[in-house]
This record gives sequence, C-alpha cells and structure tokens, in this order.
Amino acid sequence: MHRLVTATMTVLAAATVLAGPAGADGLTFPADFTIARIDTNGTTLHVRTGGQGPAVVLLHGYGETGDMWAPLAADLARDHRVVVPDLRGMGLSARPAGGYDKKTQAEDIAGVLKALGIDRVDLVTHDIGNMVGYAFAAEHRDAVRRFVLIDAPLPGVGPWEEILKNPLLWHFRFGGPDMERLVAGRERIYLDRFWNEFSAHPDRFTEASRAHYAALYAAPGAMHAGFAQFAAFDRDAIDNKAFLAAGKLAMPVLALGGETSFGLGMAEVMGYAATSVTGGVVPDAGHWIMEENPAATVALVGDFLRAGLGPNRLTPAAMAALAPAAAPGTSGVPGLETRVLFGDPARPGPYTIMLTVPARTRIAAHRHRDDRTAVVVAGEWRFGYGPAASAAALESLPPGSAYTEPSDMPHFAETGDAGATVIISGTGPSDTTYEVR
Repeated sequence: MHRLVTATMTVLAAATVLAGPAGADGLTFPADFTIARIDTNGTTLHVRTGGQGPAVVLLHGYGETGDMWAPLAADLARDHRVVVPDLRGMGLSARPAGGYDKKTQAEDIAGVLKALGIDRVDLVTHDIGNMVGYAFAAEHRDAVRRFVLIDAPLPGVGPWEEILKNPLLWHFRFGGPDMERLVAGRERIYLDRFWNEFSAHPDRFTEASRAHYAALYAAPGAMHAGFAQFAAFDRDAIDNKAFLAAGKLAMPVLALGGETSFGLGMAEVMGYAATSVTGGVVPDAGHWIMEENPAATVALVGDFLRAGLGPNRLTPAAMAALAPAAAPGTSGVPGLETRVLFGDPARPGPYTIMLTVPARTRIAAHRHRDDRTAVVVAGEWRFGYGPAASAAALESLPPGSAYTEPSDMPHFAETGDAGATVIISGTGPSDTTYEVR
C-alpha cells in the first residue's frame, strides 16, 4: 500500500458506542467482535473488527451503516479477519465538514488498515461503498486481493450518463439547505422511499431495521453528511476517469446485482474498470441484498472469497483418487484426464490441475488467457512453442522438468510410447483457444 495516512485507534466497550435498538434483527455482530473509534485522515471512523485469517473489509452504502453486514461478518469471521467501518459522516462515524469525495474516503479506509496493521485485504462493498472501494482499489492496487461490488454504479464509469437519466435516481441531485429543511424531522419518510422503491420485497426490510437506521440518520448533521455523499459525484466521476486512464484493475472482481435491480448490469459496469470480472445475481432481491436475501448474498460472497488456495495437503494416492473433471481436459483432447487439485480454473483465483495424458497423444497448438507454470512429474512429455505443431520445436522434458505457458502464447505437446503426468498452476479464469486444428 502507498500514501497511507497517519491513524490512531481507541478501543471502546460496545455499550459505550452502540446506538439505535440493541439487538435489532439482522444487525447484531458476534459477541467477540471489537468496536473501536479510529482517527484517520482528518476524521474518526466507527469500526467493528473480529475473526482471524486473511483480512476483508466490508463497506456499506446510503440508507444503512456497517450494521447491514452483520450476517456476512459472522460467516466470514470463521476464517477471515473482518473489518467493518461506518463511512465518513454516516452511522456512528464523525461528520466532518468536507471530504465526501470517494477518493478522500478511500484514504480514510487506508488509515484504518494502517492502524490495524493490515497490509492486504479483500473488499466487499455495496452502494456508495462500491465507489469508496473502487477508489481504494485504484489507489492501492497491490493491497487488494479480491473485490466484490454489489448493486450500484461508479460515477464516470461505463454507462454512467445513461444511468443518471433513470428517474428513480432523482436523489442524486437532491441536496442543499432547503432540501435539508424539507427532510428535517421526516428522515424516516425520506428513507422509507429508498427502502420501498428499491426493494423487490419491501416487507423484508423489517420495521426494526428501519427504526434503527432512521434513528441514526436523524442524528444532528447526519442528513447533511448523507447529501454530501451524492453532491460529490461530479468530483468522483473526474477522479474515476483518472483511475481508468491509469489502467484497469487486475485483481479478481465479482460484480453482483440484485435480480430486480442491477442484475448482470453490475458486470457490465465493472467490465469497463477491471480485467477479470465474474458477474452474478442475488436472486429474489432488489437493491437491499442483505435484507431481502441474506443467505444467497452470504453464499455468493463467501464462495468467491474462499475460492483461493487455503491450507491443504494431497498425497499421490489422494490425487489419483480424485475424480477427473467432466470435460476431457483443458486442452480438449479425448483420453486426457484433468483432476483439479486446488482452486477452480473456471473461476477467478489461483488453481492447480493435474493432467494425465495417454501414450501417443498429440495436443495441437493452443493458448490460454492466464499465465501458467508446469512441472512434469511422470512419463515422457515433449513440449514446444509456436502457432503450429512442429517436431523440430518439441523438446523432451523428463520427470522433474519445469516450463511455463505464458498468457496467449501458443504451445503444443505430445507423448511417446509412455503417457505423462503434468501438474499445472495458474490464476483463473482460464480457457483454451486452439490455433488451427
């Protein structure tokens, strides 16, 4: 990470900082989570932390606070260190006069991580949290392993101008002193509009949750800070275009949309901003995915974050006992067997596969989108580079040999009178494209 700001942390007893109805359904974090106030980047954020393992940061959006993530935080804390802040000006975080552009708020998060001694994270974001998360990922690219964005666009990215024409988004331009006077004392009415109109099932956004969030947004200065999040969109669009000019994000990205909200449109948006995007839909849900279908959201996010390599050991006997993949191998050759040892080649993240190739098998020139490395573990393996198979280009690689398959570089192989076993590792999603058969 770079440009990390100075930050300090004060750990508080939960009873001294919790607001709203205690124990409201879907809002209660595990008892072993710690609550802290962390000074960062000229403001102070309310931050919940718990669990052990790779760090993951959960960023909320408008109309909610970090409390929305309680069910997901409980699941991820089984094998992650979970960090859940309230964004600048929202929830129980401080409400400074400015700094509501998302680039500044990204540095708020950077300061929190520095205070916690965390260098690399996964990101899970929703709504305005998407915008803060994108700015963080763009500014600290080496610090983000995986990134999940849920159901909200990015200012200035992809179809942003078309999205702005949607009449449901009139609140993007709703703000200023007169608007604050209109809403003062009517915060619940204003927020009900979001919870009802952006839901597939408004009844699933419970009364307890509505009362909880309405009380937090009715606090002095809270609506002013909320309007400031939207007022910064023009600045955010300029910053995001600069991020795009610096290059797309390279980390694996999962773009989720609610079935009756953004749906697969989230993947379309992120296709403009990242090179490795997997799209997905939270079924039977609108915008409020954690309220409308928390089980599906937790499963989708958890599967994606856990798709990387974890502790595991396989003996040769255990590898041989694995069932071959349904397809005839990444090279599409009949008789060739592929066993997935770790990860999943079809999904973002690291993977390792074992190829068992019969005797006298020829694999025509082909390429893969990802960089791969390989080790010959048994048999007689001949390997070469080029757009067409050539006996002159083949080199015999005995067991113990290693070689690479650079992304989009065509290569070919064959076995002799004995078959061969090769173990290959890469970072998915992988694919196979033949040159000329």
